[in-house]
Amino acid sequence: MRSDPQPVVRDIVLVGGGHSHVGVLRSFAMQPVPGVRITLVCTDAHTPYSGMLPGYVAGHYDYDAVHIDLSRLAQFAGARFIRAEVIGMDRTERRLRLRDRPALAYDLASINIGSTPQVGAVPGAAEHAVAVKPIHRFNQRWLELLARIDAHAGPATIAVVGGGAGGVELTLAMQFRLRATLRAHGRDPDALTFHLFTADAMVLPTHNAAVQRRFADVLRERGVQVHLDAAVQEVQGGRLRTQNGAWFDADEIVWVTQAGGAAWLKGTGLALDDRGFVRVNDALQSVDDPRVFAAGDVASMDNYRLEKAGVFAVRMAAPLARNLRRALAQQPLQPYRPQRRWLALISTGDRFAVASRGGLSFAGAWVWRWKDWIDRRFMRRFSEFPPMDAPSDAPGGVPGVALTQEESLQAVSAIAMRCGGCGAKVGANVLSRALAELVPAPSDDVLIGLHAPDDAAIVRVPPGKAMVHTVDFFRAFIEDPYVFGQIAANHALGDIFAMGAQPQSATAIATVPPGLEDKVEDLLRQMMTGAVQVLDAAGCALVGGHTGEGRELALGFAVNGLVDASLQGVLRKGGMRAGDVLVLTKPIGTGTLFAAHARGTARGRWVQGALDVMRQSNQAGARVLMAHGATACTDLTGFGLLGHLVEMTRPSGVDARLRLSALPLLDGAQACVAQGIVSSLQASNVRLRRALHNQAEFVQHPRYPLLFDPQTAGGLLASIPAAQAGACIDALHAAGYADAAVIGAVMPQGDAPEPITLVD
Repeated sequence: MRSDPQPVVRDIVLVGGGHSHVGVLRSFAMQPVPGVRITLVCTDAHTPYSGMLPGYVAGHYDYDAVHIDLSRLAQFAGARFIRAEVIGMDRTERRLRLRDRPALAYDLASINIGSTPQVGAVPGAAEHAVAVKPIHRFNQRWLELLARIDAHAGPATIAVVGGGAGGVELTLAMQFRLRATLRAHGRDPDALTFHLFTADAMVLPTHNAAVQRRFADVLRERGVQVHLDAAVQEVQGGRLRTQNGAWFDADEIVWVTQAGGAAWLKGTGLALDDRGFVRVNDALQSVDDPRVFAAGDVASMDNYRLEKAGVFAVRMAAPLARNLRRALAQQPLQPYRPQRRWLALISTGDRFAVASRGGLSFAGAWVWRWKDWIDRRFMRRFSEFPPMDAPSDAPGGVPGVALTQEESLQAVSAIAMRCGGCGAKVGANVLSRALAELVPAPSDDVLIGLHAPDDAAIVRVPPGKAMVHTVDFFRAFIEDPYVFGQIAANHALGDIFAMGAQPQSATAIATVPPGLEDKVEDLLRQMMTGAVQVLDAAGCALVGGHTGEGRELALGFAVNGLVDASLQGVLRKGGMRAGDVLVLTKPIGTGTLFAAHARGTARGRWVQGALDVMRQSNQAGARVLMAHGATACTDLTGFGLLGHLVEMTRPSGVDARLRLSALPLLDGAQACVAQGIVSSLQASNVRLRRALHNQAEFVQHPRYPLLFDPQTAGGLLASIPAAQAGACIDALHAAGYADAAVIGAVMPQGDAPEPITLVD
């Protein structure tokens, strides 16, 4: 992520990863505005390019070829990527409401979320049909449909509702792919029957007559049964009813019609059209809120009636980026003039396409190759990144952003030489406002804490209990402060759980970059809300802390836990016994993945998958391990798997055998180390290779580097009696640790000085 010396003075939040917003991100990457923070909020780390989606369904492209990696693009743009669902907007407070996490503040907001199927208007459609839009959710549904057809031995009928370009193109793509799949399995492709239902008198009603005739012929030749003037009125399990009362059986029903605006837009108070889309002026600005913009399918221009086509979303990117910049500078906005005619290239499932523009039409395999060239060129713009302009460092103000006098003074102060000592503390007003919404878990043991703040907290030690103390602290490695707060708290609690203790209380220490008060306040609120949610879930009361200024965002916790004073039930590193098996509860690979993320080379789904694992608490895992007789335990952190295993074998007086092929790995971890991308701590950890009895035999093994990979909020490594191993793994899987595995065994101590033996 690019470092900007300017304080953050304005927030632009992009809601949705549509075609317009990916263009905006690229624009701000090429020409950043100092002091302006871009945040992209989207439910997925990858967004599909609609122009190539039929080719993906038909099997001509793989997943990565047709998806833009929003996480990498945001990294390139120096933007925050937040994987979350927007469920509302408070325009008075200028906050976006997100599901299951704190609201997100904005100065300017732009909405590019596409359209949403209005299946609720047709009884049964929501329950029994597969909606194609929003497109980012379609992939999983399509894979499930493909698997069902693949496993279904008899005839199958598929109904597609919607006779526009999207419905026709998708019908032909699905038919092509599914027939090829059946042929590959030696089954009869004619066992598939396709029906296409449209409420119009012809297919592709917005295109010229020649295109309509051409596709009518293709559909007829392919055996697709087309039902014209047949609006679907009701859907039930396995069948649908059209407006003339006729019922049709169907094993799968795919919905490609009646799209409108997302339901949450109705509660924003924004002016919407009759289909629920955001009404915008020629500058793509909401007609009744100058701080809100919209583009793509979700935008309804008052002065133009546009078809919901991807070409407009792509063309809107440049004027949207330009007007966001001008709005920041309080300059007049510039109008966007959509083209009256545009070229549509519509594929027929196979590598053949039809071109349509106004009254023109032509077709051929060469048209498909032309379309393929255009599409691939477009996708390269968002995967191959050129050099970027650096943001200017202008003292005394932020060029390109209009500030109030008070904001200007704060901005100058934020980039001036900062005080040390207590002068580096975050202001009391900012801190109190940021923490006001936090609700730490109550505890009878907390006598003085955040409910009645004093110079220090006072926590009671219950009779018969002893205290367990631990501390962890590190700087942020991701752009989302809420998720960072969750991971920091999980990481700090790991030592408590690894010893079989119950967390009791925690004090926090945080550093935040200086900036405008409301920006610092929002950052603290986001981060500490995530942390407190994790602490509360663990039954650990936040009782105090300290917050100061620093160049980078960082967070840590000193955590206290309780164990029986007799130390009965305490898990230690030194209790391993020969004959035990080694169990690991979570996959490894966070070090290499986030080193790759920092370079902008890790795929977004790899990063998001790792974050999901890091946010998973070790509390339930520790309980399962203890219930199955764990003899020793530790949590995997910075020293990596090998380092922590050595910490267990030496005090236990045993050796261990580690099976490389059994190691659970995070998706993408092996690909990253294969490129030579490792954490900065890797070199130090590699020195522990001297603990390996036969490392020379395995140094070229593709998983070998991951032995030294430092983990953040990693899983638990434990020794379990061999007789309990199967039941323990089953219980861990049932508790949500899907990748938990037996990775080796504990051996009697041999004569060799090296305690660890590798096997494949």
